[in-house]
Amino acid sequence: MRTGLTKQEKTTDIWFDEKEPLIHIRTHNTDLKNRLTAYAAAHPGECRQTDADPDTGCMEFEIRKGRFSFRLTAPYSAERRRAASEAAKKCGVHRKITHLYGDSN
Repeated sequence: MRTGLTKQEKTTDIWFDEKEPLIHIRTHNTDLKNRLTAYAAAHPGECRQTDADPDTGCMEFEIRKGRFSFRLTAPYSAERRRAASEAAKKCGVHRKITHLYGDSN
């Protein structure tokens, strides 16, 4: 969607306090909007869309605390990256698709 906004202007705001049971999310991020929309449809008691701005592509949601999380991951060490690369090469991850599914020609 073209909104006329720059990438810097397309933000995601997540805010909550210790008192309220809800987390408020305001986002332009397409993947997050799609995931929250699907979650709200599947679990209306836990999450709901509260606003949408079709001009900017922004959507707002409320979701119960405990239903939304952040995942913090430690950076891979050089050894772990090398081991993952070797494992991928052994499994043929880097081969062309025709090697995996056969040539359809």
